[in-house]
Amino acid sequence: MWTSSRGEKKIEARRNELLQKGYELFTERNIESVTMRDVANAVGCGIASVYRYYKSKPVFVIAVATWVWSGVIQKNREKRPHPDLTAMTAEEIFSLFLESFIELYRSRPDLLRFNQFFNIYIRSAKISPEMLKPYQDMIEELKERFHIMYRKAESDRTIRTDEPEEEMFSTILHLMLAAVTRYAIGLVYIPENGFDAEKELEKQKEALLLRYRNGKQVKAETLGSTFYEKP
Repeated sequence: MWTSSRGEKKIEARRNELLQKGYELFTERNIESVTMRDVANAVGCGIASVYRYYKSKPVFVIAVATWVWSGVIQKNREKRPHPDLTAMTAEEIFSLFLESFIELYRSRPDLLRFNQFFNIYIRSAKISPEMLKPYQDMIEELKERFHIMYRKAESDRTIRTDEPEEEMFSTILHLMLAAVTRYAIGLVYIPENGFDAEKELEKQKEALLLRYRNGKQVKAETLGSTFYEKP
């Protein structure tokens, strides 16, 4: 006997199948070259069925990005040593935030490749802010974890807060995501004797920790730089 519950499950299963196949195709071939018919053929359904779920390619691409990143954020949430972060210092949360980017490089280079194609596509297709809202709403969760760290730093003083929160978040997000993406897709200098990508990424993490750890500021006039000592 057909029930609304069974119908909803079937719809959800088809939607997830479309998202999964779309993600695979976009990651393998880049988003620009994949058509909605390609997705339909990969799933084994008619193109009308694809448009029944997603009215246009831009809507579908954004749905795929939102779906895959939501899954990553959920897994990161489950891996937290303390689910609500309250038992951690701001420095510990900050370190965990940086480490999450390196973990993406280790375990999800496919996602970093997709993300590169996604950023190119939304610019070339001139996607409106309104259409991007579902994706941006999901990204806000990343900002929320950072916000918790920043607010905690204002009280425990383990991380500097003399830089505006939004500026700090933007700087770190762009530096870390750009770095892990370049390593994932191979857009890096390759020395004659090779290199250790994870070791280099860990150095970037340590550099950012050194930059933002709170401490007594010491001017080094002869070197023209500023160092920070632990209190």
